[in-house]
Amino acid sequence: MRHARGYRRLNRTHEHRKALFANMCGSLIEHEQIKTTLPKAKELRPIIEKMITLAKRGDLHARRQAASQLKQDKYVAKLFDILGPRYKERQGGYIRIMKAGFRYGDMAPMAIIEFVERDTSAKGAGDKARVEAELNAAD
Repeated sequence: MRHARGYRRLNRTHEHRKALFANMCGSLIEHEQIKTTLPKAKELRPIIEKMITLAKRGDLHARRQAASQLKQDKYVAKLFDILGPRYKERQGGYIRIMKAGFRYGDMAPMAIIEFVERDTSAKGAGDKARVEAELNAAD
């Protein structure tokens, strides 16, 4: 029987799993679409949906709760300034998981996890801005 087996352990300690999902939440908030393994994507969905629900509330307590789980303040800012208002009228289901075949090295099932109604220009925007700033600094 499966009593008290509420989540996938993903062969990691509690601290490692907590850090993994904090980093994955940040990456998903920043890029609005990431590619990962299917079990990780399925475990990330309830975590990020709770973050969006906090962002929809938008008060100081919700902001501090989100900041305690996310690693950087820029993710909290984007979550509350952009994503919260975007999904204000939506009653859940902010995340879409699409199967993306199998990884070449170990045949792990892969998935693309993304926000519903995502901004397609957000993917890679931070990296493009960083490269542009480096080129301008070199000149």
